[in-house]
Amino acid sequence: MAKITLVEAINLALAHELAHDPAVVLLGEDIGPNGGVFRATVGLQERFGEGRVLDTPLAESMIAGLAIGMAAMGLKPVAEIQFSGFIYPTVDQMINHAGRLRTRTRGRLSVPMVLRTPSGAGIHAPEHHSESNEALFAHMPGVRVVTPSSPRRAYGLLLAAIRDPDPVVFFEPTRLYRLHKQEVEDDGEALPLDTCFVLREGRDITLVSWGAMIHETLEAAHVLAETGVEAEVIDLATLSPIDYETILESVARTGRLVVVHEAPRTAGLGGEILAEVAERAGYDLAAPPVRVTGYDVVTPLFKLEHEFMPSVNRIVAAARRVLEG
Repeated sequence: MAKITLVEAINLALAHELAHDPAVVLLGEDIGPNGGVFRATVGLQERFGEGRVLDTPLAESMIAGLAIGMAAMGLKPVAEIQFSGFIYPTVDQMINHAGRLRTRTRGRLSVPMVLRTPSGAGIHAPEHHSESNEALFAHMPGVRVVTPSSPRRAYGLLLAAIRDPDPVVFFEPTRLYRLHKQEVEDDGEALPLDTCFVLREGRDITLVSWGAMIHETLEAAHVLAETGVEAEVIDLATLSPIDYETILESVARTGRLVVVHEAPRTAGLGGEILAEVAERAGYDLAAPPVRVTGYDVVTPLFKLEHEFMPSVNRIVAAARRVLEG
């Protein structure tokens, strides 16, 4: 079992599905000989041919529309958008067609496609390369939204996304692409969608996060543990639909909740989670729940980038505020 990075796990999952399912097709800008801007598809066109790994023009709306048509006709396209900041032209296709086609045709057609994209800040790139716009797609009925936080989960969740009969937007945290390695077995075993992962058990406070922010959240839990506070850390993983039962069960034990995400605060998924917990488990809470988020600004460039993203110190401070509440 090899130790590989998250981007290598993406490549491994794509190769596995290309090898085992002739309906799987990859398409996107520079994903062929170039292997994609982050090399997530390196070597795949050489191995599986130009008929399975297709380079496209720089036209994101066309990429999404082509994938929808392929999926409706029986293929399983996996389309890459180079950065999540370039994904906005796909919104028309995803909300008006990908998410509605099953309902529109009364179940005669479905859209088993995956729209992959690198997401988030932390690599000192321009602002269009550093977006965290998952809430936009989580608001689309009929579309699943998934993001991994480790190489092993990247492999298993991408397999599940490709095999899902409905459209999935798959956000890949750019900062985690090569941050660390993990043992990943190429066994074709998918991880469940629509399910949270409890990464750390605790009794005193529940910390919920996803994507790249899991890294800081786990570090914050370690800092809290040094002072005797045991934090439970939950990786949301599937951002739509959300597995609220796992969160509610945790909050029932701990009585306290902090939600951490990199995206801007207003209309972010953190507010939705807090609202759901307040409605369904308000009497379990010993203190008001808190969000730790990015700010309501365009992702700042370079030197200010680390000020925009939630830090370990900010998460720890929020947790202590909730514990004292």
